[in-house]
Amino acid sequence: MATKARLREHYQKNVVTGLVKEFGYKNPMAVPKVEKVSLNIGLGEATGNSKLMDGAVNEMAAIAGQKPVVTKAKKSIAQFKLREGMSIGCMVTLRGDRMYEFLDRLMNVALPRVRDFRGVSPKSFDGRGNYTLGLKDQLIFPEIDYNKVEKVKGMNICITTTAKTDAEGMALLKLMGMPFRQ
Repeated sequence: MATKARLREHYQKNVVTGLVKEFGYKNPMAVPKVEKVSLNIGLGEATGNSKLMDGAVNEMAAIAGQKPVVTKAKKSIAQFKLREGMSIGCMVTLRGDRMYEFLDRLMNVALPRVRDFRGVSPKSFDGRGNYTLGLKDQLIFPEIDYNKVEKVKGMNICITTTAKTDAEGMALLKLMGMPFRQ
């Protein structure tokens, strides 16, 4: 890719200076940044219908722009009709330009398409500056064709940062454009 991600340029020009002003970092390398974004779809229903997994993999590839890894069950659980080695989900880890492009699409296109959207919860930080977001359906992404979806699937999005505290992580994501609820 010859062009730089729009959000990466915004981070380098505006976010770094804002964070240095707010937290008083002496070294520019100490300024927190987004390290990776992990997307995960868990499909317990795929034990009964294996076609659901194909749809989930295709949709995840369209959303993320890279092929997902199919996750398999580690243990057999009789109550769930689950055997060890069965496919029960898929995941993608994004880094670099793909990560910035995904975050840009998430914050500026997908989240505003959620019905009655008032912002994402500011309480979903883990204590070390990482943020996790759960989506109820994948149809908010413009890459997904509504007519080809056989089942609405939820998705977890985990944004891993180099921030040491939740306050630093919150400031980083806020300056990058994450729409937090008041």
